[in-house]
Amino acid sequence: MSHKSSSLKQLALQKFKKNFWGVFSFYFIVFVGLVSVFAYVFAPDDSQYANQMHLSIHSKKPGFKIEILTIPSQLENHQSWLSKVFFGKKNTDTEVPISKYSIKENLLMYKEYAADGLEGVEKTIPLSLFPNGKTDHYIKEKAFPFGTDKYGRDLLSRVLVGARISFFIGFVAVFISLLIGVFMGSVAGYFGGKVDAVIMWIINVTWSIPTLLLVIAITLALGKGFWQVFIAVGLTMWVEVARVVRGQIISAKEMQYVTAARALGFNDFRIITKHILPNIMAPVIVISAANFAGAILIESGLSFLGIGAQPPMSSWGAMIKDHYNYIILGKPYLAIIPGLCIMSLVMAFMLIGNALRDALDVKN
Repeated sequence: MSHKSSSLKQLALQKFKKNFWGVFSFYFIVFVGLVSVFAYVFAPDDSQYANQMHLSIHSKKPGFKIEILTIPSQLENHQSWLSKVFFGKKNTDTEVPISKYSIKENLLMYKEYAADGLEGVEKTIPLSLFPNGKTDHYIKEKAFPFGTDKYGRDLLSRVLVGARISFFIGFVAVFISLLIGVFMGSVAGYFGGKVDAVIMWIINVTWSIPTLLLVIAITLALGKGFWQVFIAVGLTMWVEVARVVRGQIISAKEMQYVTAARALGFNDFRIITKHILPNIMAPVIVISAANFAGAILIESGLSFLGIGAQPPMSSWGAMIKDHYNYIILGKPYLAIIPGLCIMSLVMAFMLIGNALRDALDVKN
């Protein structure tokens, strides 16, 4: 039995490897996963939530460059290396976009960058504010490959950090949906009768409520925030998993290997977990890939409505909400870039779902 199942796995893997879009989507998802985990390593702005604002350079076009003066803070910043890598740097320094500067005696004179047509404010600060009185490492030209948003934040950094929410909501939501869905579907399908009737009633009631309304209700009950959205989305997705598992178990429990397991005196829990579930996981894997894509879309919709991840947390849906009116103001890329990110990640999960369905289909 184990030899047969391992050979079937190898066959499925070979079929998956032949599917170009499936393999491409897999590597793309792995890439987005790495970016989301190490977002602050890749992001030009590694401050927490990539939230360094410069209102004087708001809504600048992709490729914009400006000299940034960093004025060191006198506050001590005690933060571990791991915390900086995974949660961003707690920035206590002051960053100022400048148009020009000069050094005279022990003073640094600079002119703050101002919007086109406006005169920047001239300021003077003592060189003693800088370590050893040198400004070499504190005045640098900074490039913004994707431009800046309406608050003057680096759009590329916000997109990279925003990948974290979209990616991880898929994982958490799918994990919760599998946990509840597999349990409910297994119990309903295996035991049947009144147990099946009660669980099917719960499934049908949950199914009849529009997903977005249910998520909004759960979010309002648990409060706005990061983890609340994760749980809310997960609690709405278990229904499809439960229905698939129930249907598969109803047909599988009549198979000879289940009858043989019963004759050997194995208990119901062992028969379900060790014998039936491993043989019906193919459609569950496929539906999980679709649920992953669905979770990303729901979270984006919630963030767009303002009840998803809360500011200053970066989220692709919230970025579209903040900038959709810029589409008619001549700067559509502010909303289009996060929109394309959502579209590409959802499409990758749909393509990998299709590839898995073809690979796991034993009839082909």
